[in-house]
Amino acid sequence: MAAVAERHESLVSAFEAFRREPAFLAAPQSREWAFRRFLDRGFPTTREEEWKVTSVGPIVETTWARANAAMLTSSDIAPFRLDGAPAVVIVNGRYAEALSAQTLPDGVTAAVSHEHQGNTGQTAFADLNGAFYEDVVRLDVAAHAVVETPIHVLVIAVGGDRPSLIAPRVMIAVGERAQCAVVEEYVGLGGGVTLTTAVTDVVLGPGAVVEHVKIQREPVTAFHLASQQAELHRSSTLASRALTFGGRIARNDIGAALRGEGAECTLNGLYVATGQRLVDTHTTIDHAMPHCPSHEVYKGILAGRARAVFNGKIIVRPQAQKTDAKQTNKALLLSDDAQINTKPQLEIFADDVKCTHGAAIGQLDEDAFFYLRARGVAEADARHMLIEAFAGEILDGIRVAAARERGRALLESSLAHTLHG
Repeated sequence: MAAVAERHESLVSAFEAFRREPAFLAAPQSREWAFRRFLDRGFPTTREEEWKVTSVGPIVETTWARANAAMLTSSDIAPFRLDGAPAVVIVNGRYAEALSAQTLPDGVTAAVSHEHQGNTGQTAFADLNGAFYEDVVRLDVAAHAVVETPIHVLVIAVGGDRPSLIAPRVMIAVGERAQCAVVEEYVGLGGGVTLTTAVTDVVLGPGAVVEHVKIQREPVTAFHLASQQAELHRSSTLASRALTFGGRIARNDIGAALRGEGAECTLNGLYVATGQRLVDTHTTIDHAMPHCPSHEVYKGILAGRARAVFNGKIIVRPQAQKTDAKQTNKALLLSDDAQINTKPQLEIFADDVKCTHGAAIGQLDEDAFFYLRARGVAEADARHMLIEAFAGEILDGIRVAAARERGRALLESSLAHTLHG
C-alpha cells in the first residue's frame, strides 16, 4: 500500500504543478473532478471484473511525471507520414501546428481548445487523461461534405529521462450526411518509458458515414491505455478498424452507442503480440434504438509468451426492437506459451432481435500447412501465407489504401522473427 501511495503522490505533485499552467486554468473544475475520481478508485486491480485478467502492476510500480513538451522536426516524423493524407500532429499531448498540414480538405476544420469534453470517467486511465490533457484537438466535418482525402491524426509519444505520462485527446464531429475517413496513428520516439492515456470521441450526425482506423505501433517501452467512444445518430454508419501492434501493455476500451434509429456500426480489429506483451480489448456496442445492425470481428495473432484478452459486450435496450447484432472473436496461437482469455457478453432486454456471437482459438490449420508444404512451399513461407490469410479479413476491409498497406507492413515486421527465427 505504501508503494501505491507513493505513486499517487508523484501524480498529485504533477497535478499541483499543472495547476499553474494556462491549459489547466481553461477548465479547472472538470480536471479536479477527473483527478478526484482517479484518486478515489486508484489504478484498477485484478479484483475488479473488468480487469481480472489484466494486471497493470508494471504501471502502478512506476513513478510517473507529466510529459514535457518535445520539439520535433519534419524529418523526425517523415517515416510516419501517410501517403496522400494531410496530417494533424500531436506530440506529447500537444498540438504541433508547425508539423501539421496547413491546409485540410474542403469541409474539414481543425481546432484546439483546453476545455474538457467527452468520455472521462469510463476508466481510471480516462480520468488521468481528463486531469492531465494539454490540448483537445477537434476535427469538424461540415454537414453534407464528402471528403475523399483521408485525414491522418498522428499522435507521437516522445520518451525522456524519466517515465512520462502523456494524455492526448481527440474529438471528431461529423455533420449530417457528411462522409469522411480518419486514420488515427500512435507512434513512439526517444526510447524512454511512456504511458499514453488516449481518449478519442467520435460523434456522427444523422446520415453521416465514417471510417475510423486506429493504428497503435508504440515500442515495447510504452504502455498504451486508451478509450474510444462513438455516438451514432439516425441512419449514420461507422466502420471502426483497430490495429494493435505495439506496447508492453496495450488496452483499448472501444464503445459505440447507437442513439438513432437505423444507425449501423462495424467494430473490427486485429491485434498482434509477441514476446511477453499483453493486449487487452474491451468493446461495448449499445443498441438504444430500433432497426440498428452491428457487426464485430476481432482477430488476434499471438506468439512467444504473449497474452491477450478480448471482452465483447452487446447491450440491447428494451426499445431497440429489430436489432441485428453479430460478434466474432478468433485467435491464432503460434506458440504453446501464448494465451488468450475471451468472453462475449450479451445483455438483451428486447424480444424481437437477432444476436449471435462466437469465439475460436487455435493454431495454424495443419491440413492447409501440409498442402502448401507438399507443393514445395518453404515452411516459413507457408506459415506466412496462412497468417496473412487469417489477418486478411480485417486488413482487406480497410478502405483507405495507405492505411491498409501500412497495416500489412506492420503485420509482417511484427512477425518477422517468429516466422523466420
